[in-house]
Amino acid sequence: MDPRSVVRRPHVPSSAARGRWPLFAALVLLCASGAVLPGQGVVVLRHANLADGARGAIATNAAVVIRDGLIAQVESEPFTPPAGATVIDVGGRYVVPGLIDAHTHISTLANARRALESGVTTVRSASTSNFQDVALRDLVKQGAVTGPEVVAAGVFITPELGETMLADARLGALKDGVVTESALRAVVRINLEHGVNVIKTRGTERAGLPNTDPRKQTYTEQQLAWIVDEATKGGVPVMAHAHGDEGAYAAVRAGVRSIEHGTYLSDSTLALMRQRGTFLVPTYITVVDLTRPGGDYDNPILTLRGAHMLPRLAETVQRAHRIGVKLVTGADTDYGPESLSRIAGEVASLAELGLTPLEALRAATTVAAELLGIGARTGAIQVGMEADLVVVERNPLQDPRALADVLVVLSNGRIGLNRLPFGR
Repeated sequence: MDPRSVVRRPHVPSSAARGRWPLFAALVLLCASGAVLPGQGVVVLRHANLADGARGAIATNAAVVIRDGLIAQVESEPFTPPAGATVIDVGGRYVVPGLIDAHTHISTLANARRALESGVTTVRSASTSNFQDVALRDLVKQGAVTGPEVVAAGVFITPELGETMLADARLGALKDGVVTESALRAVVRINLEHGVNVIKTRGTERAGLPNTDPRKQTYTEQQLAWIVDEATKGGVPVMAHAHGDEGAYAAVRAGVRSIEHGTYLSDSTLALMRQRGTFLVPTYITVVDLTRPGGDYDNPILTLRGAHMLPRLAETVQRAHRIGVKLVTGADTDYGPESLSRIAGEVASLAELGLTPLEALRAATTVAAELLGIGARTGAIQVGMEADLVVVERNPLQDPRALADVLVVLSNGRIGLNRLPFGR
């Protein structure tokens, strides 16, 4: 589902939602103001309990030293911080790896900030309208803004481009549809020329529009294979939106790296995913959103649809888990001001559906990092890895709902949020 194109609660969009240039304008203003970003230099988290999904264990009363954006030391208390370090005493609270949202539509700085403050330190874009995700990725890499690391997808490869043609004038040649081999390969190449890290396409229609049936197949296996082949030439994987089984099966056969949503997947499709190592990003919390007032989706037809989709998706997640399909968290939101979907909610939902708290945390950290191809540098609390860290009040390995109570966030060693200490 794509929350940018559904019937939703009305609100006034920010100017940054109209394109990627406001992202660069924000950079100019930031530099002109002489602002210094927080989190530079050495940062120490003291008196911390470490809940690391990679090892499945807790280290108690530890100190984590962060230098140059990396975890430099993990020591036992008592510990004397280096001179000049920024010290955050977490007071026995829990430090966990930063959460990964493997399915987002972030296209503004404000929305990226909301994602970061929810504990998300890495996102994989599931497309934006005008390559805003590419610009945001580069701004974060430059250190111009403190935000989640972005794995950018660029524009959605879909049969009808619509307003997406404004992203690149060459897309105007495809105004009559993107269905032929030449057209499909052309959109992949345009994305690659903009520097994307992943290609996003579809196997089925959307669930977030009242006049479409999410089970209906769009692209065939052959069409999807052309997309995968062209993306592979450019060295990037493909993610495929697919609620319905026929479209998802075709996408897995074509060689996509992940299926997004997967509401109606059959046992045979799940078995093929297990065999081929295809990941499932169920975005369960988004279908929960369909069933409730407010949020990204607020339409009676979608509410009724969500009521019958939610139990089907729950069954799919449970069957996928039983046979060993790798599950990854995604909130499928743009983190706009009306959004209620968060990765903390997705982790809690996965635990409610039968994953252990440890497995649910891994879906948002180590397994998600594996999907994104960045598992060697993030997703765990280990010396030498990026300092993508979150502090929460309680132990998420006992109660995953604790991840909703975010107190401190560090992304690549930069302090994006710090609510401690509470007392004066």
